[in-house]
Amino acid sequence: MRLFLAVVLNIICGSVLAIELNGTATQGGLIFGHASPGSDVTLDGSPVAISATGQFVIGFGRDETGSRELVIKSADGEVFRKSLSIQKRDYQIERVSGLPPKTVNPDPSAAARISEDARMVATARQYRDNRAYYANGFTWPAKGRISGVYGSQRVLNGEPRRPHYGLDIAAPTGADVFAPADGLVTLAHPDLYFSGGTIILDHGQGLSSSFLHLSQILVEAGSFVKQGDLIARVGATGRASGPHLDWRMNWLDRRVDPQPLLEPHASD
Repeated sequence: MRLFLAVVLNIICGSVLAIELNGTATQGGLIFGHASPGSDVTLDGSPVAISATGQFVIGFGRDETGSRELVIKSADGEVFRKSLSIQKRDYQIERVSGLPPKTVNPDPSAAARISEDARMVATARQYRDNRAYYANGFTWPAKGRISGVYGSQRVLNGEPRRPHYGLDIAAPTGADVFAPADGLVTLAHPDLYFSGGTIILDHGQGLSSSFLHLSQILVEAGSFVKQGDLIARVGATGRASGPHLDWRMNWLDRRVDPQPLLEPHASD
């Protein structure tokens, strides 16, 4: 992880509450924190999951703006407050015209299937575990050229499409896909309409990874994997223009960017 901020705050009568915050408050960003075991953590008044050892994570959506208030209350009543002003990002926008309508919009007859796929994905992301499986950080899940980045957006025939929420890694069909961090497999499906072969891996505390367009799935829902375990093969299933791994991350309902969590890519 590239950014680190350690905060040691004097509170009452010279006592010290030590808080570590690793990350930055930016659109699509994550902040990993550590507080005294037994602390309560809230973000804008909503509870944030914290492990028995004091680890927690918070995230910010692609278009989130303004500021958020992080409050940490230790078991003995000391309180840490920090206002987090969310930094804006510039995103890549690509405009493409003259495409046949059928390549821009899905077949209306697929609406029921798309709805059921969305229900399955939403259910998989509802899993909650207070343990911090992400504690050892993240590694690249596949080898290849970066062919797409988080937050980019295409305007097709003048119609803005949904932003791209993943990190695309171009690789040949059949290339290995590894777990970037420990986690529980909450979804392993061979053929969703948009994403084709899909795995969702929960890293704890509402932080999850999704791996899309897979040609082969090598794990089952309910299994636990360790960082570096082989979980799938790259493919071009679903709505994909060529073989690649599309890696996406969520913190609760916020779509976040996995790339800042990684060591710089060879092509960076």
